[in-house]
Amino acid sequence: MSILEAIGNTPLIEIPSLSKLTGSKIFLKCENLNPGGSIKDRAAKLMILNAIADGRLQKGMTIIEGTAGNTGIGLAIVGNSLGFEVKIVMPNNQTKEKERLIEFYGAELILVAPCPFADQNHFYHTARRLSEENPRKYFWVNQFENLDNHLAHYQHTGPEIWEQTNGKIDYLVSTAGSGGTIGGCSKFLKEQKPALKVVLVDPEGSGLAHFYKHGEFKSSGSSITEGIGIMRLVANFKKAIIDDAFTLPDQELVNIAYYVKKHDNIVLGPSAALNVAAAFKIAKSTEPGQTIVTFWCDSGERSSSKLYSLDFLKSKNLSVDTDFIRL
Repeated sequence: MSILEAIGNTPLIEIPSLSKLTGSKIFLKCENLNPGGSIKDRAAKLMILNAIADGRLQKGMTIIEGTAGNTGIGLAIVGNSLGFEVKIVMPNNQTKEKERLIEFYGAELILVAPCPFADQNHFYHTARRLSEENPRKYFWVNQFENLDNHLAHYQHTGPEIWEQTNGKIDYLVSTAGSGGTIGGCSKFLKEQKPALKVVLVDPEGSGLAHFYKHGEFKSSGSSITEGIGIMRLVANFKKAIIDDAFTLPDQELVNIAYYVKKHDNIVLGPSAALNVAAAFKIAKSTEPGQTIVTFWCDSGERSSSKLYSLDFLKSKNLSVDTDFIRL
């Protein structure tokens, strides 16, 4: 088996403590077990393979992408495995762990100052501009608008969940960054079971939940999460079929991360912790007996300098209380 063949077919595990507390089964799709440690490996694989197949990516070209980190790690693994150079543009306020992993897997890393999307120095526009200046040299992946992203989850992740739950799934809960995961999984699973409820969870500082409810992008606050939540409508998110959406503050994801770490030996990254906090919220507000699936979207150790640093949390006015749960 090659490293590319090892992407996908991840296990689905139950979170015992939260299932016991709520009377519903809360499951995690273990995307942290992909070779690059995140769910983004799936999209990276299909976006590159399809680009090779249709001639957009040819021998001698360099793969380039702007990313908050995990897609860059996935592209570094996939690209270098197939003999391509990879260049990743990333804001310099992401975890150092992600920076190191991108370089460990052989990609060139370009760090830029974080700025609003409208600023042409944004990491997205920087990657786009470099590719446009030399289109024969670069293949720009464009994960937000590249529909091979959602297709990876429509063809693989969604069917895996359906098979692993034997079709007995009541809720799918997910954050959104590029929108590929929730787009592809919701589309596939809704085709199998229209009554399934798909719930989007948004961090503070993102406008997706507000857009779902009111048709406009509006947000407040900020979040310690990285790579999720956006303030614009992109092609992959347009594919999502959503029944509800809400925003959760960082304190809730911190609480749940430390709780399952203590009680279940599950070490979540911030995005996964937000997913689990949302799944727990749903389980508490519905009748017992539900089956709720969400994503362990990346490995927690790449967030050790932020989510698992008490000094960092204190700097963000966040506290740790592993006994926070009061039903």
